[in-house]
Amino acid sequence: MSETVMTPQVAPETAPKAPKEFSWHKVFQQIVAGPVLVSFFAVVVALVIGALLIAVTDEQVARAAGYFFSRPGDTFAAAFKAIGNAYGALFQGATYYPSARTIGGQLAFMETLTQATPLILAGLSVAVAFRAGLFNIGAQGQIILGAIFGGAVGFGTNLPPVIHLLLVIIAGALGGAIWGGIAGLLKARTGAHEVIVTIMLNYIAVSLLAYMLNNPFKAEGGVEPISEPMGPNAMFPALFGSEFRLNWSFVLAILAVIGTAWFLNRSTYGFELRAIGTNPHAARTAGMNVPLGFTLAMVIAGALAGVAGASQLAGTESRLTGGIAGSIGFDAITVALLGRSKPWGTFFAALLFGAFKAGGQTMEVQAGVSSDIVLVVQSLIVLFIAAPPLIRGLFGMNRAARKQARRLAVERADEAESQAATVAADSALATTEAAQAADTAAPAPDPHTNNRSGKEAGK
Repeated sequence: MSETVMTPQVAPETAPKAPKEFSWHKVFQQIVAGPVLVSFFAVVVALVIGALLIAVTDEQVARAAGYFFSRPGDTFAAAFKAIGNAYGALFQGATYYPSARTIGGQLAFMETLTQATPLILAGLSVAVAFRAGLFNIGAQGQIILGAIFGGAVGFGTNLPPVIHLLLVIIAGALGGAIWGGIAGLLKARTGAHEVIVTIMLNYIAVSLLAYMLNNPFKAEGGVEPISEPMGPNAMFPALFGSEFRLNWSFVLAILAVIGTAWFLNRSTYGFELRAIGTNPHAARTAGMNVPLGFTLAMVIAGALAGVAGASQLAGTESRLTGGIAGSIGFDAITVALLGRSKPWGTFFAALLFGAFKAGGQTMEVQAGVSSDIVLVVQSLIVLFIAAPPLIRGLFGMNRAARKQARRLAVERADEAESQAATVAADSALATTEAAQAADTAAPAPDPHTNNRSGKEAGK
């Protein structure tokens, strides 16, 4: 008897995906449409507007403008000279000032790094809160509390080297963490808006500092509200000698950047904070503890700001005063915005603002231009960072962004179609294998039974 041979059916093979070709044009479009170039152009536009203000307020330009229609070239020449002198002095004061009398004055970039150090730490504080969806306006108050706690250990105790400085740093982090944790806990438990709470805590911190300087922390025999000097073992040692103010707190700031980048991008808690900041409702649905995330984010942000206050006290100030925080806490908001709330972006943004601070003084002395121009430029940077469509429109970047969006949509559609074809092929293969398994499992016909049936039919 002949047996039927089953031939297996082969599912149609899907064409393999062609490897994506590298294209410099695509890379350029991604850069143009990305946030890095927007930040760069925001700084450029702010500097251009600052240059216009320098030209408008210059006396030589004003005199030349009096006979503009007869000799317009004099006005433009005076304007360019004023702008060049001002920004030249700003650049020299931030990088290298050859006409300075001392080596410490010549290597001006050391002062830039010194000014940037507390901005790095405070900027990280604001950036961490931003990534968790919180607006930490209270970095100023957290810096003050960090300085108070660090100062209490620094000039209130006498401990061995290294240990004393470590305790100052830990105490500063603890003070800032407590102050930030209050805002985070109120946000988590009562829903109180962190902006209002942190602003109020700033005022409380300022008043608390004034009380401490006029009572328990006031130097003996002193008239002004100022503390005793920090102990020598509680101060950061100089990084490159006594000619420069730069100290080891800058290294601490770099370590804080590395640690924050690892925490946000590599750790489980960092992932949860970013998820909560992106969509707290989805994060809650996924099983994340959103109230704990808010509290943890503000505690970490406060600790970083507290370290900034302690490093400012133990690095360059040595005494606790009412102006220990300066405007660092508020400048940190601008730094975090310019750095796009990324740790390394915040680092480089802090270097830029440190250059503004260091060079602004030289610009005022050498070029006779008020350092308030620097504040104007900083404010304009915030304005343009907060309005990226304006920058994209000024530089024609919206078209590139639309091209990139269309390209991504096409690529995603192609990937979806390829995935659908793969699923269909897998389904057909699974159906074929199931049919083959069913045929194999079916019992074979008995030849003896067939012969008997034939004989009975013959009878």
